[in-house]
Amino acid sequence: MLRERGLRLTPQRQLILEAVHQLGHATPEQIHQSVRERAAGVNITTVYRTLELLEELGLVSHTHLSHGSPTYHRAGEDQHVHLVCRTCGSVDEVDPAIMEPVTVRLRDERKFRVDVGHVSLFGVCGDCKERT
Repeated sequence: MLRERGLRLTPQRQLILEAVHQLGHATPEQIHQSVRERAAGVNITTVYRTLELLEELGLVSHTHLSHGSPTYHRAGEDQHVHLVCRTCGSVDEVDPAIMEPVTVRLRDERKFRVDVGHVSLFGVCGDCKERT
């Protein structure tokens, strides 16, 4: 895909893409840390620029799971809604059909189409709830 656009698949780009696939949901900082374990010379700016490029190419996508950096994950996965635990920070995924009543209502009443792949619901996971 990169070559079709006249771009090269550099070792840095390959490492960043591999890190996204291995980590699942990861911030640019987490991806940078993972990549630096294999190539110490890759800086955070390279990670951010590469993630932007990979997203433009449809190879990764991002969502916001907190107030900080976006979280990137492999594109092409089935869309899902993120469940983020405010206590332990775990991220779980559920089928987007769970949002159907809300998305249908917003479409019908407001002519608004929800990008379910960017939906994150915050709360307390079952494990943390049991501990309290």
